[in-house]
Amino acid sequence: MHELSVAQNLLDIALHHAQQAGAKRITDLYLLIGDLASIVDDSLQFHWDMISQGTPAEGARLHFERIPIELSCTECGHTYHPEHGELACPICAGARVKIIRGEEFRLEAIEIER
Repeated sequence: MHELSVAQNLLDIALHHAQQAGAKRITDLYLLIGDLASIVDDSLQFHWDMISQGTPAEGARLHFERIPIELSCTECGHTYHPEHGELACPICAGARVKIIRGEEFRLEAIEIER
C-alpha cells in the first residue's frame, strides 16, 4: 500500500508543475528509483492508473529507470556493486559499508501537452 501514497505525491507534484506550465495534459513521467527504495514498479503503475483517472494526468505513462546499489567499504575504501545479495566487500570481506547509490527516488522529468 506504500505505493498508493507515492503515486498520490507524484500526481500532486505533476499536476502542480503542469498547471504552472499551462499544460492541457500530462503525457509521461520519468522516475529514477534506487534498487533499495522498496518501490514495486507494477504496484506504483497500478495505483497511478487508478488515482490519475479524471485528471490531466490520466493515461500518462510512467517510465522507470533503476539505479543499482553501490557500496563503499569503510574498512578498505573499495567501492563496488554487490552481487547476488552479498554485501560484504569483495576485496577485504569487510561487513561495514556505506551506501553510495541505490536509495534514490525522484521524479526526473514530466512531459506535457499544451
